[in-house]
Amino acid sequence: MIEHTLSVVATGFGLGWVPWAPGTFGSLLGLPLAWWLLGYSPRRQIFILAILLVMAVPLCHWASLWLGGGDVPNIVADEYLAFPISVVGLSMIRRPWMLGVAFLLFRFFDATKLPPINHIEAIGGGLGIVLDDVMAALYAWIVLNIGIAFWRRWHPS
Repeated sequence: MIEHTLSVVATGFGLGWVPWAPGTFGSLLGLPLAWWLLGYSPRRQIFILAILLVMAVPLCHWASLWLGGGDVPNIVADEYLAFPISVVGLSMIRRPWMLGVAFLLFRFFDATKLPPINHIEAIGGGLGIVLDDVMAALYAWIVLNIGIAFWRRWHPS
């Protein structure tokens, strides 16, 4: 029973079984989570995300073992729990377009696995499964913040 329940959570309540782009569909669960987190201070956002990501490591590890080993595409908890990192600290501009841009950036970096993301999965287990998505979210956060800084520079309020 516990194996089934954890597998359902790890596969994004079924979204991880979508035959095409399961990571993208699974990441969609991160949108409401990120929106909810934006209602809190950056310190609280980081605290909540740290707890969720610590929980994601064993969840993804065990789901990986149950589903065949490695970063199985059907496991999407790492995507939907890491994606909100892309918008940490951006509460002052809580806009749907911002989440959309963050989502696209996150999916780009997660799919392309630019260095060092491409080497992180080699860590193995749940830690490697989660950390590559954390890095993709950090890349998205950096690009989003640079974009916002340029926007503010050229379009002052």
